Amino acid sequence: MMEARRGATHHAVVKDTRNGATMSIGLGIVLFVIGAILAFALHIDVGWVDLPLVGYILMAAGVVVFIVGLVFLMRRRRTIATSHTSVDPRSGDTVRRDETSAPDDTI
Repeated sequence: MMEARRGATHHAVVKDTRNGATMSIGLGIVLFVIGAILAFALHIDVGWVDLPLVGYILMAAGVVVFIVGLVFLMRRRRTIATSHTSVDPRSGDTVRRDETSAPDDTI
């Protein structure tokens, strides 16, 4: 194990939490495409369900999910984890301080 000597070390990790937003955008597109296929491309008569209506509903849901995904993407929330390690000059012990912050937390 390496011992910390005089001085300090900093480690910062930036975690980007936009994966959910991009998945929402993809899901919105998929819903819209499936809805368009049901509404315009299939000409099947099913007695117990109106396929064009289901298609329009899926298209509307796809648009809503897509817009929600864009809103989350625009928020760009990031989390920054900072680790600071130094040596106490009096005792010689290694001191470590960890911090987590979100820089976009403005109201």
